[in-house]
Amino acid sequence: MMINSTSYQHYLLGLFAVANNIPAIPLYISIIQNLSREDQHKICRTATLTAFLTMLIAMFVGLGILNFFEISVPAFRIAGGLLLVNTGFAMLNAEQKPVSATALSFSKIISTAVIPIGIPLTTGAGTMTTIILFSETAHDKPYLNFALMGAILTITASIYFSFRYAPKIVQLLDVTGLNVFTKIFGLITLALGIQFIVNGISGAFPKIM
Repeated sequence: MMINSTSYQHYLLGLFAVANNIPAIPLYISIIQNLSREDQHKICRTATLTAFLTMLIAMFVGLGILNFFEISVPAFRIAGGLLLVNTGFAMLNAEQKPVSATALSFSKIISTAVIPIGIPLTTGAGTMTTIILFSETAHDKPYLNFALMGAILTITASIYFSFRYAPKIVQLLDVTGLNVFTKIFGLITLALGIQFIVNGISGAFPKIM
């Protein structure tokens, strides 16, 4: 039981750092502020569903794609780690700024909820890389697969509620608070990327390590 709990927490923390939607909130607020409550809920559900499907595809198809292109897991760990390091630095240097609203048709708003709000601002390349590498650790271990799926479902719920209550979150935290949270997640993402690189080098060059 302790292994399951620890694995779930490990997956959850890693995903929470890279699959958070804080960078998407200013754009999301600018889109929904002139919409009816029903339309706002549609945007929220669309963005959340996009993020969930992206994570699900990465979990179940990611390793198959690597095998198809004959990419070793250690090599992907190093490449993915470099990507996360870059993402972490970008988050540490990011500054949230209010986004002014623009007049868009509802179909355009829905497509914006998919791209860029769902992808890549909420679940981008860093998220997909992290899930693929997590799924490799859970390969042929049912309890770890359940732990990873549980983490994905938890993250999906947090994405939904943060979009659902985005106006209140912005009102509570203000731009400064959003910047602080972005930098905290950026630091975790940076550390996660470095760990992936270390694990990748260790797997590719076991004698050196």
